[in-house]
Amino acid sequence: MTFGFLSPLYTAVSWIIVQFHSLYSHIFDPDGGWAWGLAIASMVVVIRICLIPLFVKQIKATRAMQAIQPKMKAIQERYKNDRQRQSEEMMKLYKDAGTNPFSSCLPILVQAPFFTALYGVLAQVAKGHDIGVIHGDLLVSAGKAHIFGAPLSATFLGSSETSVKIVTAVMIIMMSLSQFITQRQLMTKNVDLTVKTPFMQQQKMLMYVFPVMFAVMGINFPVGVLVYWLTTNVWSMGQQLIVIHNNPTPGSKAWDERQARLKKAGRLRPDGTEIKGALWGMLPPSKEALTAATTAAAVVEDSVQARRQQPRRQTKAQRQQGGAAQGAEPGQDAAAEQPAEAAAPADSTAKPTAAKQAAAKPAGTRQGARQQPKRGGGQRPKRKS
Repeated sequence: MTFGFLSPLYTAVSWIIVQFHSLYSHIFDPDGGWAWGLAIASMVVVIRICLIPLFVKQIKATRAMQAIQPKMKAIQERYKNDRQRQSEEMMKLYKDAGTNPFSSCLPILVQAPFFTALYGVLAQVAKGHDIGVIHGDLLVSAGKAHIFGAPLSATFLGSSETSVKIVTAVMIIMMSLSQFITQRQLMTKNVDLTVKTPFMQQQKMLMYVFPVMFAVMGINFPVGVLVYWLTTNVWSMGQQLIVIHNNPTPGSKAWDERQARLKKAGRLRPDGTEIKGALWGMLPPSKEALTAATTAAAVVEDSVQARRQQPRRQTKAQRQQGGAAQGAEPGQDAAAEQPAEAAAPADSTAKPTAAKQAAAKPAGTRQGARQQPKRGGGQRPKRKS
């Protein structure tokens, strides 16, 4: 079944496949499954390379959605009785954050027309009908192509041969398994574990729903379409692994592993940012940059340690001993002054100096010490009648 409005896509998909087929025909049998299968896989690679900007946008949108989940939950609780106001506040939040729930689905939505076009091309080839630029000898060659004994246009339900069912079943399992591994890799390593929201539960649920859905749909997919989806899943897995390794989500497990690697390599600034090299960080940084960063980190560490130094806490016995020592200091000073007075020559005619008078006074009567009036002395005057 084909659609007239998709005729340009049928032509484009078939043309790309034919060009790669002519290239691989120099190495493999032109009528064999390797030439046609690799042509389909190469078409997937071309499409995914063109979708890299959308993939980057998808990663950013997913991170933004994770960051605003607490605010979304607060809006839902605040306006749970007012659906219209809740929708308005949600749209405002999406606008401020620069994201929306559909941004993470962009690569899949863009691939859908190409997937439909490939499905139509293979269906027409199976019927022996011309489609796009595949006609004449190319149509006959594509009809002869087999992958591990299964024709490109064969399906699991549409074939009665056991060998074809085995090949398609294995490809369906591999397609679903690669989909599950890709989603699980994202959930376990590139998700901020400090954020616990319903969005996280939905993502975990989709991790199991999508593989099952593709497995159920895969029993009706031609072998060529299974090659397409298996290739795109493997590409997504590798592409996502590179992104998680080099640019993980802050707060995730992959982020902690990356920070540890950068710190070990001396490429981490005191503020936690990476020291990048030339060509947008693809080349390692220079020795001068690493030395400057190491020096700055040492200075920051020294200042932090200096601020952290606190006086030692004394026990009660140590505080009491310190108070007793301070109380004994005045007496020690007076005792130290007495030998000096004894050593001085006696002068009966000279008046004692102020210093000697102060030294002769007891420690309790020195200047600054207040004398308290005595109580109980004398008699009270009698009252006059």
